[in-house]
Amino acid sequence: MMFSARQAEIMALAKEQGRVLVDELAARFAVTPQTIRKDLNDLCDARALNRIHGGAVFPSGNENVKYEARRSMAATEKQAIGRAAADLIPDNSSLFINIGTTTEAVGEALIDHKELMVITNNINVANRLRVFPSIEVVIAGGVVRGSDGGIVGEAAVDFIRQFKVDFAVIGVSAIDQDGALLDFDFREVKVAQAIIANARHVILVSDASKFERTAPVRIGHISQVQTFITDNCPSDSIRAICAEQDVRIIETAPENDHISAE
Repeated sequence: MMFSARQAEIMALAKEQGRVLVDELAARFAVTPQTIRKDLNDLCDARALNRIHGGAVFPSGNENVKYEARRSMAATEKQAIGRAAADLIPDNSSLFINIGTTTEAVGEALIDHKELMVITNNINVANRLRVFPSIEVVIAGGVVRGSDGGIVGEAAVDFIRQFKVDFAVIGVSAIDQDGALLDFDFREVKVAQAIIANARHVILVSDASKFERTAPVRIGHISQVQTFITDNCPSDSIRAICAEQDVRIIETAPENDHISAE
């Protein structure tokens, strides 16, 4: 498919910035939002971009962003999310923590807690918390994924199923507008599903960028969690689902005057 000069520039902007928004593009090119939406539809039909609410993103294919790069992305937001999640977890409790840079921020925020049992398939979390005598760390067995230190596979699933804990802290790679929680590795998804099934209170931690991404493997649905902590939830459909399913939303974005709950 041949792209117009404007479409080619839109694609270049998306590649440089990661995403483009309809209103910003309309102002940049001095055209109507409807014209931009048609451009984005053409680019997405050609699989040059992927649509998101209000715009489009440059596709990442089936490859996840490199782990160290993910750790530095939205670092301040993840730290705030981590502190908010830690505030919900009392001393003398048990919890799962799964793979992810945001869940690692939760682990970091737990270091002052007392008498915790932390069960994890995240080597980074285990290594950080193991030095604190008031925190007992239990690590899953299985295949260690070299890219991020995550432990995946059927052995890890079987290990997780031995426990029934007070809390689970889970991260995801993407959140779809219909509430689906998504990831890239089906082996990791199996572990996350076992974690959700064996916790009394599931806390989903995710920064707002996860609304702009997509991933091919379904973990579950946001209705399966009790609390969703994010820096900002820009999706009205997600807000509606959470309200209908009695999922509490906590937002930590600096522009919010206070942490809000729904």
